[in-house]
Amino acid sequence: MRIAIATPAHNVYSETFIAAHIERLTSVELVLSGGELPRRVVNGPELLQYGGFAFARDQVIARLLSTDQRGLLSRRLAAELRKARIDVVLAEYGSTADAMREACARAGVPLVAHFHGFDAHKQVVIDEKGGYRALFAQAKAIVAVSRFMEEQLLRLGAPREKLVYNCYGIDVERFTSGDPVKAPPHFVAVGRFVDKKAPHLTLSAFERLVQRMPEAKLTMVGQGPQWESCVQRAASAPLAGRVDLPGVRSPEEIAALMRGSRAFVQHSMRAMSGDCEGTPLAVLEAMATGIPVVSTRHAGIADVVQHEVHGLLCDEADVVGMARNMERVARDAELAGHMGRAGRAKARRRAGQHRRAVRIGIARLPIKEPACSGRAVK
Repeated sequence: MRIAIATPAHNVYSETFIAAHIERLTSVELVLSGGELPRRVVNGPELLQYGGFAFARDQVIARLLSTDQRGLLSRRLAAELRKARIDVVLAEYGSTADAMREACARAGVPLVAHFHGFDAHKQVVIDEKGGYRALFAQAKAIVAVSRFMEEQLLRLGAPREKLVYNCYGIDVERFTSGDPVKAPPHFVAVGRFVDKKAPHLTLSAFERLVQRMPEAKLTMVGQGPQWESCVQRAASAPLAGRVDLPGVRSPEEIAALMRGSRAFVQHSMRAMSGDCEGTPLAVLEAMATGIPVVSTRHAGIADVVQHEVHGLLCDEADVVGMARNMERVARDAELAGHMGRAGRAKARRRAGQHRRAVRIGIARLPIKEPACSGRAVK
């Protein structure tokens, strides 16, 4: 089976879960990237350019074909799918899957829609895509990364028989196990500073903790719309000197921070826009590192973190409950170590399941996969 992956990312390796599909799914023969409707072939040509002679030429061609730039791009994508003899397109994000419908239909290639988070929950996106009604009708399989997302897609009208639940997988070997028993009461958070991750509520919970345990520390890695306001808040008492917001850090630096921490923290919740998490990769990475997760019962987090086993969970917006859970692991290193070891064991058991689940969705298609396998596009 010859697979094409379509992603809106301009750098296809910038999102871990998409890079994992490209690197680990066998027979990936084509990667399309660079926009909701991808406009370039990775290691290949630009299919549509903006500006200059090429843009003017494409406008003329589009008019001759009685279409627009988007229609012209769909035709060129279809041609690339045919040229590469693609058997199935795996589209990353429901919004890109919806945009790829015309190209796949023109090429006669089945489409698998892989939802990840905002695309399933953010109301403005859902409305823009007409509730995904056309996509649900055309897609041969629809992948959800959490049970919460699966239920949401069902509410939107996705046929149950097309849905595949597939939580992300983590390459556990990339994460050296930490030792929360020996770590000081330092916490680490990793993620974009956006509404659905509620970094301000993580700070609120930590502020309650430091009033009882002044020796506690918190490092919050990442950037985003709420970063500046969090920096300003962290500079004032009682947080001053106890919170570090270093911005974006490399995967290696993040792994080192996790290894040296007592626990991972994140106060995920539904944003006012309706946006929700899928299953946060940072949560899975913390589990793979062997540190407990202190978070909320939000979306896919509750699928992978069992309360009192792999970490401690509270309800969304329950700052008092989160502070209480942070204090528990801060004061009880043995508890933190026990939950961290359980989390790493679970992460090891899950290794490889993500790839297998994606292939289950692809295997549902009426296509016979050849015995030979290709190699990932680099």
